[in-house]
Amino acid sequence: MTKHAWHDVSYGANAPKNVTGIIEIPKNTRAKYELDKDSGMLILDRVIYSSMYYPTNYGFIPQTYCDDKDPLDILVLSQIEIVPMCLVDAKVIGVMQMMDGGEMDDKIIAVAANDMSVAHFNDVSELPEYWKKEMRNFFEDYKKLENKTVEVEEFQGREKAMEIVQKAIEDYKIEFGDR
Repeated sequence: MTKHAWHDVSYGANAPKNVTGIIEIPKNTRAKYELDKDSGMLILDRVIYSSMYYPTNYGFIPQTYCDDKDPLDILVLSQIEIVPMCLVDAKVIGVMQMMDGGEMDDKIIAVAANDMSVAHFNDVSELPEYWKKEMRNFFEDYKKLENKTVEVEEFQGREKAMEIVQKAIEDYKIEFGDR
């Protein structure tokens, strides 16, 4: 029996401090891969319209659930491009809160725990200002050619991010029970 990436993979034994991130989109690509909720596989949703590239590895935290009816998004900073469907031990350091098409859409910011080039970061406030500007710029601009609006509201630290992860874990249990 094939395991489902969203439902059958653990969010991690040390959540909400460290979580398992499942990468959908490696950094430096224009491909917008997305979890197919029925099969648990990845689908190519689209090639992003803008000539921009994802500034960081992008994925989700399994067994989490958010108001947008999707698992909680995670941005995993690393010096490398992490291949799609790779499980990553990710240390939560903050959250980028944004409005996407009028809906709240939190992006947990984490560092790959096994990448010593970033593992020393413990809070988003420690990141170089340029990294935050790059993430903000990408997410505010990458949908403009689709005539869609995204507003990055603010970056918040590790404590707020861990609260969001914990709530998404609890909401998953309410929505799906113990599978």
